[in-house]
Amino acid sequence: MTISAVLQTPAAGRDAAVAHFAGRLSFEVDAADVAADIGAGVTGWVLIDSRSQESWDQGHVPGSVHLPHREIAARAADVVPDGVTVVTYCWGPGCNGATRAALAFARLGYPVKEMIGGFEYWVREGGPIETVDGIERRESDPLTAPRGVACAC
Repeated sequence: MTISAVLQTPAAGRDAAVAHFAGRLSFEVDAADVAADIGAGVTGWVLIDSRSQESWDQGHVPGSVHLPHREIAARAADVVPDGVTVVTYCWGPGCNGATRAALAFARLGYPVKEMIGGFEYWVREGGPIETVDGIERRESDPLTAPRGVACAC
């Protein structure tokens, strides 16, 4: 008999699963949700790009604020209004810069979330990119945002 790799460890019970997944949503937001809020003009949060100056110059989410994670402790109060939730992003899922930035903001007492997928998924999902030359939009990756099909999640 073959042992299931999926079922070898049983799924958590209801209460533990609710606590876990609700907890994750209190710490994370995805690029599509950020884009939806930006598109709808929702306020009450600020998007922080924690990458290097070279990375910022290469392209960033329009409206985001550039604040490399190593500068957060010294500059956060100057760039983040009181009472505003911070959303951090860095390159992508293989980079922990947004996590480091979120930790720095949390240590300073800011409410904070991390944009999972980072700039990579922002671009892959067809989000606009701002550079010194203006704003551009690349075609979305059909594996992350198929044409004519909305995730609707």
